[in-house]
Amino acid sequence: MQQLKAQVLKLPEEERAELVHDVIASLDGPGEDGVEEAWAEEITRRIHEIRAGTVQTVDAAEVIARIAARVRGSK
Repeated sequence: MQQLKAQVLKLPEEERAELVHDVIASLDGPGEDGVEEAWAEEITRRIHEIRAGTVQTVDAAEVIARIAARVRGSK
């Protein structure tokens, strides 16, 4: 295991990231049929909505602040 880890750490960052992604994905087991296609369609739909101006985006920092406020309020 240590030898493998040492070899992996010698890879370029992009290749390490791809390897990590593939290893983590392998832990999930086989995916359900059509899930990847459904996500691709959903992403495409959301991009079209943003470009068309039919939805409004929210900055990530604002979302995190809203969540933090809700968590503080529920205590």
